[in-house]
Amino acid sequence: MITLLRTAWERLSLYLPVVLMGLLALGTYWLVRSTPLLMPAEQEAPARHEPDYLMRKFSVKTFDGAGRLKSEVLGSNARHYPDTDTMEIDLVHIRSFNEEGRLTTATASRALTNGDASEVQLIGNARVVREPVVDKAGQPQPRMEYRSEFLHAFMNTERVISHKPVELIRGSDHFTADTMDFDNLDGVMQLKGRVKGILVPAAAK
Repeated sequence: MITLLRTAWERLSLYLPVVLMGLLALGTYWLVRSTPLLMPAEQEAPARHEPDYLMRKFSVKTFDGAGRLKSEVLGSNARHYPDTDTMEIDLVHIRSFNEEGRLTTATASRALTNGDASEVQLIGNARVVREPVVDKAGQPQPRMEYRSEFLHAFMNTERVISHKPVELIRGSDHFTADTMDFDNLDGVMQLKGRVKGILVPAAAK
């Protein structure tokens, strides 16, 4: 009897490691099946083109490092879009001073400006006016006015472009064209399409 028990125990001891490894494997499998899956990290949603704040009947002024007025933007309503850092303004009126203190004003039914209003897209009854100035050579420069249904004005560099019919008034001179690219600082004006102009002689001015 003792011999049979000893023989049975010896045989069982031979298979015991295999049995234990099987139980361990089953336990590991159960743990894996029972552990909840980690949720994948949510990807950051792209910024949507929606305003993050609104303004009504407002006036915003910006100043340079010396405390001088650089620009003033007025409007009936405004919407700021953080994804592009632009502002859409209704019934806009802008005053802008360049580094020499020359004043340029812009008005329109609607406008889209960048953060500091140095670049403005004027839409609907657009008008940009640069007041008379004396240039660096001491020569007087006449008043300039641009009119169109769309004007893209770069206020600091005094450049105005338009891909739509435009009207340009320079002192007593008058021009119309289908498109325009005018750089006032370089004194270069490109008028394309059906261009018409009226130049008033200096004596008649």
